[in-house]
Amino acid sequence: MKIPKRIASAVINSLKGGVVPRIGLPYIAVGREKEIEALLHDIQIISEGGASFRFIVGKYGSGKSFLLQTIRNHAMDRNFVVADADLSPERRLQGTKGQGLATYKELMSNLSTKTRPEGGALTLILDRWINSVRNDVLTQNNISPESPLFNELVEKQIYEVINSLSDMVHGFDFARLLSVYYKSYVSGLDDEKAKVVKWFRGEYTTKSEAKAELGVNIVITDDDWYEYIKLFASFLKKAGYSGLLVLVDELVNIYKIPNSITRQYNYEKILTIYNDTLQGKASHLGVIMCGTPQCVEDTRRGVYSYEALRSRLARGHFSNEDFNDMLSPVIYLEPLTYEEMLVLCEKLSCIHGELFDYLPKITQDDLISFIKIEFARIGAEKHITPREVIRDFIEVLNLAYQNPNVSVAQIISSDSFVFAKGDDTGDSVNEDLAEFEI
Repeated sequence: MKIPKRIASAVINSLKGGVVPRIGLPYIAVGREKEIEALLHDIQIISEGGASFRFIVGKYGSGKSFLLQTIRNHAMDRNFVVADADLSPERRLQGTKGQGLATYKELMSNLSTKTRPEGGALTLILDRWINSVRNDVLTQNNISPESPLFNELVEKQIYEVINSLSDMVHGFDFARLLSVYYKSYVSGLDDEKAKVVKWFRGEYTTKSEAKAELGVNIVITDDDWYEYIKLFASFLKKAGYSGLLVLVDELVNIYKIPNSITRQYNYEKILTIYNDTLQGKASHLGVIMCGTPQCVEDTRRGVYSYEALRSRLARGHFSNEDFNDMLSPVIYLEPLTYEEMLVLCEKLSCIHGELFDYLPKITQDDLISFIKIEFARIGAEKHITPREVIRDFIEVLNLAYQNPNVSVAQIISSDSFVFAKGDDTGDSVNEDLAEFEI
C-alpha cells in the first residue's frame, strides 16, 4: 500500500487517539456497504431537488463518526457543500442562551467543499458564484468584460437568483445581503464583503449593530437559524452546487440535558427538521444525526420521549437485527464482522509500515490470533467496538516496531494482553475464526 506519510500519520495518530481522521478514509474503509449505499441514494435524491433526514444509531466507538466522514467525502466528491457540527453543552438545536445559534455558527465555520475540505468555505462559495455568473455571461453572449452591457447582464442573472429566494422565510433579507455582497465584490470593498460574511455566520448579536453596518434590521437567532440553513441549501443549488448536507454528531448531549422542558424543545426542533425534509418543505437539503441507542430509544429522556418522534421513528414489527431496514429514517449500525475487522487490521499494518519505513513482520496467523483474543473477551460479541480493537492493534504495532527482537506472537500472547481465554464467548469465536483465510 502506497500512502503519503502525512496521511499515514493522520490515520494512525487519529485512530490511536480514538477519533476519526479527516483524511485518508479510503485507505481504511471496510464494510458498511449497505449503509453507504442507502445514504448515497439519499444524496442522489437531494441533488435532484429533494430532501432527506436520517438518524445513524450505534454504540460509542461503533463507527458512527467514521460513517459520517465517509459520506462527507462522497458528498463533496459529488459537488455538495457539507456542514458538520458536534453537539455539546454549549451547542444544541434549541436554547435560550445562544446554544442553538452556536450550533449554526459551528456549521457555518465548518462549511466545506471539494476544493476547501477543511472548512471555512463560505467566502469561497460566494466568490465562486459571482465568478461563475460572469463566466456564463461571457460564454453565452460573446462580449468583452469591458463592455457596459456585460455588467448589466451579470447583474440581471445575479438578481434572478436573489429574487428567487425572496419568497422563502427570511428570504428577503437574505437576498438583500447577497446583493450587498455582489456590489461590494464588484467595487472591491473587502470590508463590506467581510461584514456580509460576518452576518451569514451569525456573528451579529444585535439588530441595531446589523442595521448600522449593513442596513438590515434582522439577525440570526436561536429560534430561526434552521430557516437560514434551508435558504443556504436553495441558494447553493442556484450557485452551481448539488445541494447542502448537514451532519450533526453527539446527539447524546441533548439526552444529557437535565431540564426536561429544554430537552423537549430540542426534540421539537428535530421534529420540525424531520417534517420539513420528508414533506417537501425543504429542497436540496440533507440532514444526518448520530447518537447512541440509549439517547434515541430511551422513552424517559431520549428522542423517543417525544411521542411525535417515537411514533415516526420506532422500528416496525418486521425490522430487527437480522433484517435491518436501510431505507427507514433510522439506520442501526451492526458490529463489523470478524472478517471485516481482520481486513481492517491488515490495512492498518501496511499503513503503519509505510509511516515508519519498515516491512511489517506481523503474519496472517498473528492477525487471526489477535482477533481471536480481542473477541474472546467476556461479552465481546455484544459490547466490543471497532474503536477498542483498533486502539489495541495500533498499540501492538507500536510495540512490535519499538522492540524488533520480540515477535508479535509474544506480544499478543503475554499475560498483560490476553484479557480472557477459555470462556464461552471465546470458544464460539474461535470456532467461527477457525477457517479464516486471507
